Amino acid sequence: MTATSLPTGDLRSALHGLPGVDKVGVEARASMLATRSIKTTAKAQAIDLAIRMVDLTTLEGADTPGKVRALSAKALRPDPADPSCPPVAAVCVYPSMVGVAAPVLAGSGVHLASVATAFPSGQAPLDVKLADTRDAVAAGADEIDMVISRGAFLSGRYDQVFEEITAVKEAAGAAHLKVILETGELGTYDNVRRASWLAMLAGADFIKTSTGKVPVAATLPVTLVMLEAVRDFRARTGRQVGVKPAGGIRTTKDAIKYLVLINETAGPDWLDPAWFRFGASSLLNDLLMQRTKLTTGHYSGPDYFTLD
Repeated sequence: MTATSLPTGDLRSALHGLPGVDKVGVEARASMLATRSIKTTAKAQAIDLAIRMVDLTTLEGADTPGKVRALSAKALRPDPADPSCPPVAAVCVYPSMVGVAAPVLAGSGVHLASVATAFPSGQAPLDVKLADTRDAVAAGADEIDMVISRGAFLSGRYDQVFEEITAVKEAAGAAHLKVILETGELGTYDNVRRASWLAMLAGADFIKTSTGKVPVAATLPVTLVMLEAVRDFRARTGRQVGVKPAGGIRTTKDAIKYLVLINETAGPDWLDPAWFRFGASSLLNDLLMQRTKLTTGHYSGPDYFTLD
């Protein structure tokens, strides 16, 4: 089933026909996987992989062109003292800042993502959301992070959410579309599974947990449900979709838990920045500090790396 092959009249029955989520089982499995340890050599590889998966993000009302340029430079060279340190996956900014970041990142291979569609509330008419998307792409964004209308989803207006995602996907053109579910507002794991499938059926390239602007952001159990969804979706349709947890992932220890979760749930095909991202800002500095510790045997102070 895809956006072009599923009649929207069948959407409700398709989503409510999904298997229910065993809340106790999901939370127990996530808790168990979080206890897995990684040895030193594997840890070094995991840290570099996690760095390569970071969408380095600034989404504040006080963002300035200078801050965005500095963040973009850091994305290219996270540790200026160590040229072996890999760049991050992407820089994520508001649409108004895309034109600032684009010249810094041009030709680097680091993607430029922009939140659009009336982020973070999603409370705007569709024509405004589409204009927001087109403007961000025109300014240089090659990834769009859109937020679904949670009010429409929670009131059962699945067709409306589906149609908005497909319209934004079309407006984004060649840019990859990450669909933010805002899982902290969905209430149940069953809703997370339904919203994941809805977004994928509508053409999402990635499904993303959160805006980072509500109290409950990414969690391991929610991400497990989403990883199961992308795994099952590929098995059913042949199309692979990425996953992006965002908000509240701050330490190397947190990141490694997610890498274990990916490997044990969706499988190693998702252990790649093309299919898994961390939406984060403070996470990168902790990864850099842990990387320095493994390389040199001692920690750098927290002020050794720039604060974002």
